[in-house]
Amino acid sequence: MENLSSKIINKKHAPIKVMQFGEGNFLRAFVDWIIQKMNDSGKYEGHVVVVQPLEFGRVKDLEAQDGLYTLYLQGIDNGKVTRTHEVIDVLDDFINPYADYKKFLDYACSDDLEVVISNTTEAGITLDESDIDYTKTPKTFPGKVLAMLENRYAKFNGDETKGLSFICCELIDNNGDELRKCVLALAKVKNHDAKFISWIENACHFTSTLVDRIVPGYPRDEIEEITKELGYIDSSIVKGEIFHLWVLAKEAHIEKVFPCDKVGLNVIYADSIKPYKQRKVKVLNGCHTCMVPVSYLYGIDTVKESIDDEVVGKFAREFIFDEVVPTIKLPHDQMVAYANSVLERYLNPFVRHELMSIALNSISKYWARVLPTVKDYLQENGKLPAHAMFSLAALIKFYGGKRGEETIALKDDPAYLEYFASLYAKNLSEEEMVKDVLSQVSMWGEDLNKLADMTKVVTTYLKEINTKGMKNALVAFEGK
Repeated sequence: MENLSSKIINKKHAPIKVMQFGEGNFLRAFVDWIIQKMNDSGKYEGHVVVVQPLEFGRVKDLEAQDGLYTLYLQGIDNGKVTRTHEVIDVLDDFINPYADYKKFLDYACSDDLEVVISNTTEAGITLDESDIDYTKTPKTFPGKVLAMLENRYAKFNGDETKGLSFICCELIDNNGDELRKCVLALAKVKNHDAKFISWIENACHFTSTLVDRIVPGYPRDEIEEITKELGYIDSSIVKGEIFHLWVLAKEAHIEKVFPCDKVGLNVIYADSIKPYKQRKVKVLNGCHTCMVPVSYLYGIDTVKESIDDEVVGKFAREFIFDEVVPTIKLPHDQMVAYANSVLERYLNPFVRHELMSIALNSISKYWARVLPTVKDYLQENGKLPAHAMFSLAALIKFYGGKRGEETIALKDDPAYLEYFASLYAKNLSEEEMVKDVLSQVSMWGEDLNKLADMTKVVTTYLKEINTKGMKNALVAFEGK
């Protein structure tokens, strides 16, 4: 059986208009798939050069297959279990800047290059003011960007039409704005003249985005079966879910050079990313976090099993539709459609999503993902959201570290784990325990005992859980 290459798949070529920092599973299953659809539609003609952002990476593996790889998308689409695959062929060239720095700088001066897309992880967009020696490959991503821009500015004599458009996919707030700040800060540390700094500010464009697609990655457990199905060997197969969403900050120049919203995908250029970020964090992530302690103590281990269960599934749906959806300022029909898509994703039969993997750092996750819903709901309704409060009581119980006779493998900030271990050693009443937990400003950023009647409500639910056990307590709660 042959390896995947252009010998067995007819590879198309196009001008390289996109430089991509990152060769990992997410970019290949999300951004490169979108670029493929753009090219296939006939509304865009532009392929990709991939830059390996770290000294160790996979550009050699991709290059060995002539940039070809197979993408499997699978999940529930409009109520139907769906599994598709296709070969992505938009990756045309590859650079390891640590091995060939000149090639990297030469691409910075390309007439065809218009867009730079990145996913260098949350740690990638950071400022290191010592990263200013560009006689060799810069250590940081902002350093590499500044090295590129120095060469491009010199090549085109500061031509305002030759700026680049940067589209960031890192999972940090305002990712494009943060990259811009880092690049400008480095330029000032290097004492660049005002004309060059003005060129970065006015000729270059930095776009913040929100990305959303679960990408399990290489199907190691199924590779023999998949290889037989395909009839060729592919060392770079990647799996992703059907659902996808890309929200980009609206800006005329970016929309013109990268019309990714024009090919019938769930891609949006929006005036503000904030409500979409709220929607994802509050609905998708928030329901995960709200559900975990309840479902796990109920005796369930995975997300799909949770939603399939009559009682836990009802709890999750009511949290989303009754408590989260009304607090987000987007059209109601859009919110309902998104909420239903989240439930479909939870039910994906191709993904086994363990509750304990979501349970990592549950304290900070509750603070970031659920507490904003609590406050918004309270402000709009004058009362606390019951499901979020029941979840908080379950969370306190969860950090007691026991599911029946089984020890829960808690993973969180050591200080939080030590706190709960000490708390449970005191043999407190439910009210004393709840008051103590809610008073921990280091956890919640404030004393939650001061928030409406939270102490009383959470205490009531914790007593129910302790007295009846989670199953009976949740059944009683849902029967309210």
